[in-house]
Amino acid sequence: MTSYWLSEPSPPRRDVEVDDPEIVVVGGGVTGCAAALRLAESGKRVRLYDGRAVAEGASGRNGGFALRGMPAAFDVTAESVGEEDARTMLAWTERAIDTIESLAGDSFRRVGSLRLAVDEEERDELRTEYEALVAAGFAAEWIESFEPPLAGRFTAALHHVPDGVLQPARWVRRLAALAADAGVEIREHTRVESLEELGSATVVVCTDGYPSGLLREIEGLIIPTRGQVIATEPVPERYFEVPHYGRHGFDYWHQAEDGRIVAGGFRDVSFDSEFTADEQLTEPVQTALHRFVNDLMGRELRVDYAWAGIFGMVMDFLPVVGRVPGLDGVWVAGGYSGHGNVLGFACGELVASAVLGNDEPLLAHFEPGRLLNLG
Repeated sequence: MTSYWLSEPSPPRRDVEVDDPEIVVVGGGVTGCAAALRLAESGKRVRLYDGRAVAEGASGRNGGFALRGMPAAFDVTAESVGEEDARTMLAWTERAIDTIESLAGDSFRRVGSLRLAVDEEERDELRTEYEALVAAGFAAEWIESFEPPLAGRFTAALHHVPDGVLQPARWVRRLAALAADAGVEIREHTRVESLEELGSATVVVCTDGYPSGLLREIEGLIIPTRGQVIATEPVPERYFEVPHYGRHGFDYWHQAEDGRIVAGGFRDVSFDSEFTADEQLTEPVQTALHRFVNDLMGRELRVDYAWAGIFGMVMDFLPVVGRVPGLDGVWVAGGYSGHGNVLGFACGELVASAVLGNDEPLLAHFEPGRLLNLG
């Protein structure tokens, strides 16, 4: 079955040809399109390649959440990188959401998000993050009472006020159209097999968890991880306007504009099988997703769409952005650990800025060479 997001027809896009590109972007998802747009707007000759079509990788195969911050909680990130840099990172992703809102049109709705606690341990973790966010001056709300069907299932929730929800394929296709209008040549259904075929162009690899074969010794250290998602038949009740996620992100769901419940997660029912670049659906995860939605709604719902996408997991839960060790003129942006809708856009702009020669202090934390030690 196909992704619900990708079932929407792709709109026409300007046809552009670029002779002798200065910069080649590999990957037609949110990161690649954001990087290509920024580079072309700066006057560079840019060509973008994708082995499939724009948005047909993880950018059209996720749950549709637009979340601020790093994959780890704000307080956990602060322990890792320091409080000042954690604040800088969070503010940077909030600005990225603002930019997405300005460009995405009806692809984006700013509705906030709810991170839910299923037990007292998770409640304590959420409370710690809430207090850290408020102390650092970021918008957050604490919730302790719920209406059905959430009542009795969760002990508390942290409301991330700036977050939103996306039709991610529509958004990235729109971003690709903006890139084409800025002069980017987009070659779909064309896989780059080697760096040598790209000549002297600077190369920016933006494939996140999908192996590109172009990254030499760090290939595979952005760990391919499968995320499975379903979309039900339309439901008339509007219970889940905002993104919901609980059990440390292993369960996540919301309702699309047409009322379908879009639910994903449950990798933990089959951990070993989900560290893979194979988009095949599996019975244990699909069964768990269907059972979860039926239990949540109190009735059997038909599943109309089911799909899988691959994201890149990194052991320290920080993105990977910068020059590729040992490869002159090759850059990478990826490793979003399941938070790629906002981080992917932000890192596409970030890597483009760095390629253009701008000083970007965040690269000190995102430097790709650290993966060799993590690995």
